[in-house]
Amino acid sequence: MAGTQKKTTDDPLTAVTLAVGQEELLLERAVREVVAAARAADADTDVRELASADLQPGTLAELTSPSLFAERKVVAVYDSQDLSAESVKDVKAYLAAPAEEITLVLLHAGGAKGKGLLDAARKAGAREVACAKLTKPADRLAFVRGEFRRLGRSAAPEAAQALIDAVGSDLRELSSACTQLVADVEGTIDEAVVARYYTGRAEASGFTVADRAVEGRAAEALETLRWAMATGVAPVLITSALAQGVRGIGKLASAPRGMRVGDLARELGMPPWKVDRVRQQMRGWSADGVSTALRAVAAADEAVKGGGDDPEYALEQAVIAVAQAARSR
Repeated sequence: MAGTQKKTTDDPLTAVTLAVGQEELLLERAVREVVAAARAADADTDVRELASADLQPGTLAELTSPSLFAERKVVAVYDSQDLSAESVKDVKAYLAAPAEEITLVLLHAGGAKGKGLLDAARKAGAREVACAKLTKPADRLAFVRGEFRRLGRSAAPEAAQALIDAVGSDLRELSSACTQLVADVEGTIDEAVVARYYTGRAEASGFTVADRAVEGRAAEALETLRWAMATGVAPVLITSALAQGVRGIGKLASAPRGMRVGDLARELGMPPWKVDRVRQQMRGWSADGVSTALRAVAAADEAVKGGGDDPEYALEQAVIAVAQAARSR
């Protein structure tokens, strides 16, 4: 028997790996990483994957008992936060004296349920892998860029964001899209490549239209606008997004210089990632351009709320006006 671990390690073959979170793709990868490392060390590694209900009292002792052939083994327990009290006792006892040539993987949702087991594994020095849901845009962007690096390719930051805009936030779909692009495209993956493969995959939103317009990309903004209208996005949502986009430019342009992103975000009422995006978008804008664009958006807003005969034409004119204002400097 090996002694109790004192320190966390990055070695997948350490005695215990703790995968914490609820992102299924990341949880599965945590298990696959351990299995791959074990089979690299011993091709005949025995892999046992169990649901929490399958780990009855005594089961862990049976699975981790010394083998006549001293074979390497990986035992993965899913949803370990749901283990019975008796099974938790068995796991805690095992953590105190893990067996050699065996790697135990505990997949835990995190949170209050089963926290005693979580704390015990951490105290024992288990290797921990974060598998939390990626809810922040910046985290999803980092995931996509990491996927391309993992696949041995580079992608422009704009390409990674464009892929998220087109495919959505599901990590499996994003991972699959990255894999597909790497297989099909040679060289650096840029925004044009993503557009060629994935334009039209996701419903265009008013915010997508606004982003393209305030960046001065009139043709793309108009194309996205037409797609948004065809998929049923309400015109008033588009004018609202355009107004927010232009106001964001104006607010950031008039903000005090030299402020840190976090302080600036609080001052302007924006999340930090939004501040970074607006900073990139405001290049080319002037104070007169902001005023002109806001007047155009206000006119379109009045038209789509009943003041005009052709809401789609009014939106097109507003998008063109905003895109031209983005080049006013």
